[in-house]
Amino acid sequence: MKEKVSGLTLASSVYDAIRLDIIEGRRRPGEKLQFDFLRSRYAAGISPIREALSRLDADGWVVREEQKGFRVAEISRDELLELVRTRVLIEGLAVREAIAAQDVEFEEQLVLAFHRLSKENRYLREETRERNPEWEKRHRAFHMALVAGCKLKWILRSCEHLFDLAERYRLLAAAVYPQRKEKAEHREILDAYLAGDADQIQVLLSAHYQTTVDIILQSRFETATPIDAES
Repeated sequence: MKEKVSGLTLASSVYDAIRLDIIEGRRRPGEKLQFDFLRSRYAAGISPIREALSRLDADGWVVREEQKGFRVAEISRDELLELVRTRVLIEGLAVREAIAAQDVEFEEQLVLAFHRLSKENRYLREETRERNPEWEKRHRAFHMALVAGCKLKWILRSCEHLFDLAERYRLLAAAVYPQRKEKAEHREILDAYLAGDADQIQVLLSAHYQTTVDIILQSRFETATPIDAES
């Protein structure tokens, strides 16, 4: 990051970098965010860091403590369950809107996203469960393509935000993630979309996310260390 870019641009870059570190576990739940450390890690001054932290607080990634500064938001079973329930409801609505729009271009994008995801291995090394960044990228692209046909921008923004919040939990449980038939699950969701069956998609999404929740809850995720997490 360079200080010569505008304050707004730099604050956005710091926001994105801290958020990614939280999602991928490099910043732990409850961790105090010291300004000296943040300035060094993200190569930015106090003003853009404060702006980034205020935005992260508003979006639920960090919490501001009176007279104490900022900490990474904690995680909990109850929050996970509420998060997933909300995600199913919001994505279900987005999918209904997308299907109603009957836009062939978005159908084609979803098919392509599924094809790209299905061609990528989930892990770089199966024996160590080392995460494959390209699979993670394509996995997100598939889920975003599923709702991309929705014309309601605030719904779409909510879908993106909820995906990222849920991803934080999933990555915390990655070290104990068992084998599952994710490709088949994604295929069923794709087929239901192409058939225009919004009700079935909502059922499938609920089951898809519940399987993930069950795995996360079995992982003792509150004390887990994500694979590939680094300081």
